[in-house]
Amino acid sequence: MAKKNVGSSFDEFLEEEGLLEEATAAAVKRVIAFQLAEKMSEHSLSKSEMARRMATSRSALDRLLDPENVSVTLQTLQSAVQALGGRLNVEIDFDDKANAA
Repeated sequence: MAKKNVGSSFDEFLEEEGLLEEATAAAVKRVIAFQLAEKMSEHSLSKSEMARRMATSRSALDRLLDPENVSVTLQTLQSAVQALGGRLNVEIDFDDKANAA
């Protein structure tokens, strides 16, 4: 006999607690930091060289690569992606259900 899930989803729980946006931002930042660090490793780039290519400081790069630091500007992210030969794409998705409130 299959068990049926009872209750709300984890996203619904986070939303009810007012934590969904914060949790989503933290998760996205962790993914970004991981992807940038992986690409730097693939290119054998040190943090100093990466910062030089981005025309920024090493401490600014450290903040970008810190998965716990959710503050990042699009300009800094664009500089990092461009320094690694990539292209930044930003997507905004408006959920009609969220706007109904």
